[in-house]
Amino acid sequence: MRQALFAAALLAVALAQGDLAGLIAQGRFAEAYERGVREAAPQALVLAAQAASYHAMYVAKPEEKRAWFERAEKAASQAIAQDPGLAEAYFERARALGRLSQFKGILEALAEGLAPRIRADLEETLKRKPDHAGAMVALALWHFELVQKGWLVAATQGADRARVEPLMRRAIELEPEAIVHRVEYARVLAAWGRKEEARKQLETALALPARTAADRYEKERAQKALAELR
Repeated sequence: MRQALFAAALLAVALAQGDLAGLIAQGRFAEAYERGVREAAPQALVLAAQAASYHAMYVAKPEEKRAWFERAEKAASQAIAQDPGLAEAYFERARALGRLSQFKGILEALAEGLAPRIRADLEETLKRKPDHAGAMVALALWHFELVQKGWLVAATQGADRARVEPLMRRAIELEPEAIVHRVEYARVLAAWGRKEEARKQLETALALPARTAADRYEKERAQKALAELR
């Protein structure tokens, strides 16, 4: 009897997670966030964090974005508190903190120690899940963004331009149909003046199938970035 109840509970959790993932795939980010927070299980909180970040990135008004990233960071931290072994929770917290650092500006972000916290979460993600392509892209962008701030910031934070491209290429090798990886890689290439290579990545991104709402938003980013290259 006890085993049957346990199995039923596991099934209910799996169905709930599938439902949350479905809401996110449909672009119903705010709804997925609210439901994940209500369910409050570690995996549900991870999905809530993802939904909050997506809502901030793709849907929220400019004045609402920071609050949504703060919600994402809080949900991911709650998931880690419940299950410290959950790789995706560290990734979602790193994503939220990375976006929050953009709102705070370089001086405030450095004063709060956000850069080492973001890097630590990404490295923890990769320690627990070595082939996590999203974490590779995020870590590549961590190095890229800090190097772009100048040699002093890069040196004090341990950022290294040489690490950017290997991480990007490995992520694309692992997930060649992930539109977002190619859009982010193109952004780096364009910033480095390698516009033809950036164009190829964006054209490939636009040719890939959009399976989720996030994919469709990333295709819009790719289209805009491609137009700016011409």
